[in-house]
Amino acid sequence: MDPGTKYDVASVLERDTQITIANWLARVDEEPGLFKVHLSAKDRCAHLPQLFRDLVARLRHPLPLGSRALKSLGAVAHGRLRCDQGYTATMMVEESRMLQVSIFETLERNVEDTEPGVLLLYVMAIADEVDSQLAQAMTSYASKGSLAPIQ
Repeated sequence: MDPGTKYDVASVLERDTQITIANWLARVDEEPGLFKVHLSAKDRCAHLPQLFRDLVARLRHPLPLGSRALKSLGAVAHGRLRCDQGYTATMMVEESRMLQVSIFETLERNVEDTEPGVLLLYVMAIADEVDSQLAQAMTSYASKGSLAPIQ
């Protein structure tokens, strides 16, 4: 990125997706007691590229906060897969929490490169989207893979 140029948060997250995923994985790897399911890094992170694509799309095409986000087939598949892999519901919530922390750390590292005055709006949209995807994944997880809509 060019020094002195201000970027929207979506562009920063798009550019730093792999760095953010690597930071998330390092955070998850520091919690061996919590994540007792042994997976390769590739398998543990498989859902994240689509989540970031969905997140960037949400930031570029904002929805009113609290409105139902668009259905994410990636989130639904993630819930089914985590169920099959033996994750507990607590583990799914914790990995989502760690993802939000990793995303916010990415934003903090890049705060000087982002458009001033709108960061809080983006942070709220990020939290809303990540939580929406978690809800969709948990619905799929709890119903053992059905595509039932969130009520």
